[in-house]
Amino acid sequence: MLVKDRMSHPVITAMPQESLDDAAAVMKRERISRLPVVDKRGKLVGIISEKQILRYAPSEATTLDVFEIQGIMNRIPVEKVMTREVITVTPDTPIEEAARIMVDNEISGIPVVVGEALMGIIAETDLFKAFLEVLGAREPGVRLTVMMPKDPGGLACLSRVIFEAGGNIISVGSFYGESSDTAEVTLKVDGVAKEKLEELVQNCVLKVVDIRERM
Repeated sequence: MLVKDRMSHPVITAMPQESLDDAAAVMKRERISRLPVVDKRGKLVGIISEKQILRYAPSEATTLDVFEIQGIMNRIPVEKVMTREVITVTPDTPIEEAARIMVDNEISGIPVVVGEALMGIIAETDLFKAFLEVLGAREPGVRLTVMMPKDPGGLACLSRVIFEAGGNIISVGSFYGESSDTAEVTLKVDGVAKEKLEELVQNCVLKVVDIRERM
């Protein structure tokens, strides 16, 4: 799965000369927390977040009235507050690489560009939706989590015994195990009863961590 398969587009953007008040109003109306900033040619020149705007907004302790606060926010342009060195990805970036970049840089969204042109944006919510798909969260079946060694043929053993029992693997995800030599694997299986599935996989795994039915 690549970024282009899950990014949001077209993108809601701001212009450098727009006021913080206008940017804040757009974020509130569209229920988003960041805005890529583009120039008149559509070139990405920055990004502004709700947190950055809040740093410039008067605190609740201020004695200013609402009109004075609005006046201050109207006088500050987006380009004064925005981040200019923007972390970006391309449409062909693997989605897990985009997730790694977000985690490593503690950011919740990344503009997607081709050259200097803004093509989309991928955010945490897009990754969460992809995560639901990977684990088959919306599909009925038996959810099985097992601990297994990182040996060649481990997954083949699981898939073989499930197939031979008439089952169908809807989804599979692999996660860190208890050590560097093990992995925790979660599968969603259809066509095999919970009790039978638990019995079938015993010879392929170190232990069954969790098993439950989802209707």
